[in-house]
Amino acid sequence: MARILAVANQKGGVGKTTTAVNLAASLAFAEKRCLLVDMDPQGNASSGVGLERSGRQTDVYAALLGTRPLEQLICSTEMKFLELVPSTPDLVGAEVELVQEVEREFRLREALRQVEQRYDYILIDCPPSLGLLTLNALSAAHGVLIPLQAEYYALEGLAQLCSTLELVRQELNPALRIEGIVLTMYDIRANIARQVADEVRREFKEALLETVIPRNVRLAEAPSFGKPILLYDIVSKGCLAYLSLAKELLERVKKRETPSSNG
Repeated sequence: MARILAVANQKGGVGKTTTAVNLAASLAFAEKRCLLVDMDPQGNASSGVGLERSGRQTDVYAALLGTRPLEQLICSTEMKFLELVPSTPDLVGAEVELVQEVEREFRLREALRQVEQRYDYILIDCPPSLGLLTLNALSAAHGVLIPLQAEYYALEGLAQLCSTLELVRQELNPALRIEGIVLTMYDIRANIARQVADEVRREFKEALLETVIPRNVRLAEAPSFGKPILLYDIVSKGCLAYLSLAKELLERVKKRETPSSNG
């Protein structure tokens, strides 16, 4: 059964979609069967793996409203082990249309149950908000991966997100955990980047992943070509960082799932 991870941060511009796309591609490169679910109406994760906006006949919106099963919405990508459930701007309407529905926060969870046996990992790219779409992702997920830009206001936003995660655990998904916090757009020359890293390490200890995603021109260029960085420039620093992130994540999950020798 798939491990479901929501890639979430209510702050925009922190590398959230970049992380969802390139981590999914890196897991696929490791021959893990991976499904990327685009829950952001902007649809950048969909275009980031090569699905043109004109080619999106339907999207995750149909699964949330129950008009089509999610398995009929899955699209292939250039990578053998990576598939996609796309998004279109129509998804904006789901926030309004679901507000009166019973168990509206669990629509995505129920939709994913149809296909979760087919994958090793399901990654959900959340919108940069804490609305109903993100709540659906958090209700469906086993864990949350939090991309965090190493800047002054980052910790303030992280505290707000953690408060939301605690509410979700209490009301919707008791098993939800922070899978990891990953520093993005990291500039090793900037004092503030090191200060933020030190502060996150003090506050969240083992939740902070060792892998750091650097600022990288090739990483920034790749979405305009509709390609994960793996297919655009496999030797770039950005690509090597996401391959390292996937390796660290796989090792972390394996370690947690392996019974200790003491018991």
